[in-house]
Amino acid sequence: MSQPTLYVVATPIGNLGDITLRALEILKSVDAIAAEDTRHTSGLLSHFGVVKKLIAVHQHNEQQSAELLVARLQAGENIALVTDAGTPAVSDPGAIVIAAVRAAGFKVVPIPGASAVIAALSASGICENGFTFVGFLPASGSARKKVLNSVAKHAYTLAFYEAPHRIIESIADMVVIFGAERKIVIARELTKTFETIHQCSLGDAIKWLEADTNQQRGEFVLLVEPAPVKETEGLGDEEIRVLKTLLADLPLKQAVKLATEITGAKKNMIYAHALEIQSALELKSGLKNDN
Repeated sequence: MSQPTLYVVATPIGNLGDITLRALEILKSVDAIAAEDTRHTSGLLSHFGVVKKLIAVHQHNEQQSAELLVARLQAGENIALVTDAGTPAVSDPGAIVIAAVRAAGFKVVPIPGASAVIAALSASGICENGFTFVGFLPASGSARKKVLNSVAKHAYTLAFYEAPHRIIESIADMVVIFGAERKIVIARELTKTFETIHQCSLGDAIKWLEADTNQQRGEFVLLVEPAPVKETEGLGDEEIRVLKTLLADLPLKQAVKLATEITGAKKNMIYAHALEIQSALELKSGLKNDN
């Protein structure tokens, strides 16, 4: 640790055995640890026999804490930043601190480890082509619906965090906006005693949650499969009429370009039909010449 550094340290999301050797090494070697909840972090450190000065950094004091941490770095200290569980600054406090430390010219080093969203995705079976991480949805119903509408057509798995007291209403909004048929994976209490990873349709999710109120407890990761891909249909009669009219007087490339602009159809579809039409015209012309 030759130059003062802020270490962004991931901590377990439940099972304490998930802490990394590197994380323990850093926590033992820094001068102080900035924590979202000092009482919670005290328990973690005590379990591993780590004794360090703790500095509270939460959503209500993050700006002031950022200034304090920069001052300590300027004094030559090394600081570790942790959240209650998982990776700091990912839907948790920390981003303001990290930005301030970077702006002050100090080094920020990530110490990777547990992440609830990555853990859920790895066991979901519905993250084949990437994902969009939305994080926590707004508490307000109207704001929540606005966010859900903005991602409804994404071609990637959607990942959300949700609190137990909003789980039912959030999924109810998803049913309305995403449709009842899309699959959802409900992951709760990951790495803990009552870990649950359940897959069903959105339409069946509320019934499943209400059948056992225990399933409404704990912190949730919700994964919704991508929007269904609509099969590409052929050109309609009007698009074909426009294309034939243009091909009668223009070279193929120019006709395709104009037909695409006029009809709004996909260029590759227009081009494929143009080749078919042109081939048919050439065949017809050849037959006339033969006669």
